[in-house]
Amino acid sequence: NESVGKSEEGAVKQLSNSSNSALSHKIYFLFLTMFSKTLALISLVASASAFAPTQFGARTSTAVHIDFGKYDDQLWSNDAKKDVYSTWDPATPRSTMNFNPFETFLGNSPDASGIFPGEPFYKDPQRPDVSFGIMMSERAEAEERAASPKPGDVPGAPGCKN
Repeated sequence: NESVGKSEEGAVKQLSNSSNSALSHKIYFLFLTMFSKTLALISLVASASAFAPTQFGARTSTAVHIDFGKYDDQLWSNDAKKDVYSTWDPATPRSTMNFNPFETFLGNSPDASGIFPGEPFYKDPQRPDVSFGIMMSERAEAEERAASPKPGDVPGAPGCKN
């Protein structure tokens, strides 16, 4: 009977060890779950505080203001370009109000504010209908302008892109 008693004690110990092992696995799993949730919550709070406004000092404005050209959101026709060209001063620094509308940069023409494609604030201008006859008359005007440029219209002038 002693051998039966010992085997029963061994079975009870083994059962208690296996139940302790299962219990410890459950506690460990519960700990990991709570730990990961706590860590996620802390990360969320920490990252949210990066976007919160500061409590001290003056807040700086992030608004960007740009003055667009005279013909912004209007028809950017050859007559409009000639009007802008008549007021263009090559000796004055280039701006959205002072630019050569017939100047090209890397094969592109500027918009109604003198901004070229690929630059910040470029707006695709409203273009008029064209025909071969209109294009030929504009070509003749362009040849006249190239033959007699404005005084100061040289590469590197403050009012020129090139």
